[in-house]
Parts: sequence; C-alpha cells; structure tokens
Amino acid sequence: MHGSSTAELKAFEATARTGSMSAAARLLGLRQPTVSAHLSSLEQRYGVELFHRKGRGVELSEFGRLLHEVTARLYQAEEQARLLLLSAKCQYQGHLHIGAVGPYNILPLIRRFREHCAGIRISVALGDSREITRRVLEHHDDVGLVLHAVDDPAVHCVPYRKQKLVVFAPVSHPLARQRGLRWSDLAGQEFVLREDGSRTRSVFEAGMAEAGITVRTSLEMGSREAVREAVAQGLGLGVVAHTAFVADARLTLLNVDDMALYTHAHLICLEERKSASLISRFFDQI
Repeated sequence: MHGSSTAELKAFEATARTGSMSAAARLLGLRQPTVSAHLSSLEQRYGVELFHRKGRGVELSEFGRLLHEVTARLYQAEEQARLLLLSAKCQYQGHLHIGAVGPYNILPLIRRFREHCAGIRISVALGDSREITRRVLEHHDDVGLVLHAVDDPAVHCVPYRKQKLVVFAPVSHPLARQRGLRWSDLAGQEFVLREDGSRTRSVFEAGMAEAGITVRTSLEMGSREAVREAVAQGLGLGVVAHTAFVADARLTLLNVDDMALYTHAHLICLEERKSASLISRFFDQI
C-alpha cells in the first residue's frame, strides 16, 4: 500500500470512529484541513462517497460503512501488533479499554487484574448492556461486562456470575415495616426504574408480567446511583442486583419471599481478539 493511501485510510478510519474530521485530526495529530484533503482524495480517486456531512460532524454513507468494517479490523490488528511488541518490551504495559454496566461488578475484577499487571492503564466506560455490546463490536472497548449472554458469532462470551435481584425502599415506606412480604404486596406500588435498555429492569418487568403483577413506574433514572438517591428521597421503590446494593441509613432491603429473579453477568470481547495479549491476560486472571 502506498504511503499516501495509508495516510488517507488512516484519516478515513479516524473520522469514521470519532464522527468528525476535527476529532480525527486531534486523534492523528494533524490539522483538520489535512484530514479533509485526505478524505476528498480518496473519494475523488475511487469515485465514491464516504460520508454525508451533517453540521459539524459526518455520517458514514452506505459504502463508507462497508469500508469501515474493513479498516476497523485493519487498524485494530495494527494496534494489537503494537501492544504485543510493547508488552514484550515493557512487561505488559499498555492500555485496556473496558465497558461495564456499572462499577460494582467490574472493579473487583480490575483489582484482581492489577495485582498481576500493575503497569497496564485501564479506562472504563459505563452504559447499559446494549451499549456495552455495541462498543465492543465497534472496537471502542476491548472487553465488556454485560448482564446477559450475547448470542453473536462475532462475540466471545464467558459467564461470570449469577446475581439475585432485590427490592429496596426508603425506611419511611409502609412496606419497610412489614416482614414476610410476597410478590402480591408489590402490586400497585410506585417504582423508580432505570431507563429502557437496562437488563435489570427488563428482567424485573418480565418477572412481574409472568406473576400477573402491575406496578407503577413513577420515575426513570439513568444510573443505579440516581435510582438509589431517588428512592432515598421517597420517590418510590427500587430494584437492583444484590451485588450493586449500597447500604444507606435512608434505605432498607425488602424481604420478598417468593421473588426469585436473576441477572447473569458475562464478560465479552470480539471472538477475533480473544487471543490479543491484554485481553487474554484479563480473561486469564479472572
């Protein structure tokens, strides 16, 4: 591949990954007009349209998406080669990008990993299971921790642990003073839930539907921490995996005897990348 073509494809890949030419320029250490010129050169030379310009950003054309599927793998392989060489030189120093549904599951794994690989820099992005899976598939994250098995041949998926869901309430709530609660006691209660896309919410709602129980969703919040604070403020009941419940003097767990709902945490990475040095070492340690 000629040097000019390599520079143009790198400009294309960076723009596709970041969504704008200015961000791509910062990533590559170039000026924005240089990135723009590289993209124009590619489009003119091959008679294709790679992007649709939208305001300050860009959106991949249909052909651009096809090309990005190839260049993403190409430059991911280049990054793997660089990390492999770096690991040999620096005893596994590098940068591991992790996506996780929340801090409570992933932090113990990171602590265990760092005990053996202290020189590796780690970045964690939080989101729901769908978002984390997408980030892994699009090469934004190396490893993901999600709350369900991912049935995709492109994804390497390993079970991590089973987590029981628990209901919690503000200490002032009438149900907080009752013992031996049943599913039926939750009927008609107001709940503060995560946004659509939350695996915890979908498991809880499916369990209620199967039991024929209806509750009211008074408020949707974008994180577990926000749900916990809303419940503490008396805005409804909450539901969370027991591993993610944080003790708070304002809150109490409700003992719902016949509630047996679970999420199943899984670790994922791209199938084609499971042998990459940093990823394989992370999976080995956990």
